[in-house]
Amino acid sequence: MSLATFLSIAAIHLLAAISPGPSFVLSARISASEGFRTGAALAFGFGIGAAIWAAAALLGLAVLFEVLPQLFLVLKLAGAAFLIWIAISMWRHADAPIDRPDPDAPPRGIAAAVRLGLATFLANPKPAVFFGAVFVGLVPADAGPLALCALLAVIFVNETLWYVLVARLLSTGRARAAYTRAKATIDRLFGGLIAMFGLRIAIG
Repeated sequence: MSLATFLSIAAIHLLAAISPGPSFVLSARISASEGFRTGAALAFGFGIGAAIWAAAALLGLAVLFEVLPQLFLVLKLAGAAFLIWIAISMWRHADAPIDRPDPDAPPRGIAAAVRLGLATFLANPKPAVFFGAVFVGLVPADAGPLALCALLAVIFVNETLWYVLVARLLSTGRARAAYTRAKATIDRLFGGLIAMFGLRIAIG
């Protein structure tokens, strides 16, 4: 694989990572409400999820979706249900204090944030189709294992660093103060957006 091809794939993925979606909405809310540390852990989960879908595409999952569209439908519906569950949880706890959204639950730990990021990213199987289309068009058939591993690594780094940046920007004192003042409204707005993304995944 040539350097130009490698950089082209990296740039295409970075633009896709930056485009708004359920990951961005969740990252904004978690970072503003729980701080940079939790937001960065969430970003790490997103990065793992992106690498998993990219690896699945390299292994032919996108082709399998074409052969078995029922499998793609099942994954879409399951992912949509997960995102809608997140949206409902945000609505239910919109009026709860910022420091403890659920008085009966312990504070979210790093591992829990990583798991949430991973589950949220895997809830949308469409990245596998995206990666499959990009890889079919750009990755040469004779690309070696090292080149493919480097490709997965840059996809992980792209996704993770973008959302670490989002977490840094939205976990500042000013951003958290704004979130605290309008928490109920923001949580309901973000919950509605995540539900909308879930429905789009289900019917798209």
